[in-house]
Amino acid sequence: MNEFFKWEYVITLFPKVLSALPTTLFIVLFATLIGSFLGMIIAYCRIERIPIVNQISAVYVSFIRGTPILVQMFIVFYGVPSLLGVIGIDISNWNRLYFIYITYGINTSAYFSEIFRSAISSVPASQYEAAASIGLTKWQTYRRTLIPQAGKIAFPNLGVSIVNLLQNTSLAFSLGVLDIMGKVQTLGALYYRVLEGYFIAAIIFIVLSISLEKLFNMLEKRMHAPKRSRQVTMQPLALERAESAMTVQKSIK
Repeated sequence: MNEFFKWEYVITLFPKVLSALPTTLFIVLFATLIGSFLGMIIAYCRIERIPIVNQISAVYVSFIRGTPILVQMFIVFYGVPSLLGVIGIDISNWNRLYFIYITYGINTSAYFSEIFRSAISSVPASQYEAAASIGLTKWQTYRRTLIPQAGKIAFPNLGVSIVNLLQNTSLAFSLGVLDIMGKVQTLGALYYRVLEGYFIAAIIFIVLSISLEKLFNMLEKRMHAPKRSRQVTMQPLALERAESAMTVQKSIK
């Protein structure tokens, strides 16, 4: 055991591996933002069954969910510059991290779109009818009625997807990005101690995953916690006003 694994190297390498944590967190952050934006658009197109766009969105989601993210990463890295080069746009000098953001954002959007679509579709049809009966436009119906209710339904699944996204970032080193796994590979080649590096990476990912799960569980409980209605707190004042109005009416009579 002393030959293959040494705790002193764990102590030495841990700060060096931890220094790559911001890169991993930025990948998760940008992928979540891009995925949320594109996912909502895709979900809307599929729910409203917009001609042509609906079919394209269905093929897009099927392709992204049916192919490994590593394949998507190389398609974006080699394919996007080639396509843009045809129209005279050169992005070959971009930082590789940008292609990682794009890849993980596209991948996340496909999964988020299905979560959003199922959550919005689960809102009772009576909510649509109620919104239409008071004259709300389609945009107002989504913004004021559907999205707030669907958000509570979708939130647990979004939390699970983001935790999975965090773990999938371990493949970003394939493009030479120095995230946590990229740092482990680099330090392993430098110190000839690979096992310790993987052990450190495992500890970091476990701590981050558990922390995210706890955070989403706490936020979910807050979202579903019963809130005191303003009507309840205003009841005594409303009763006083009603009684005073009745007194005034009696005095007039």
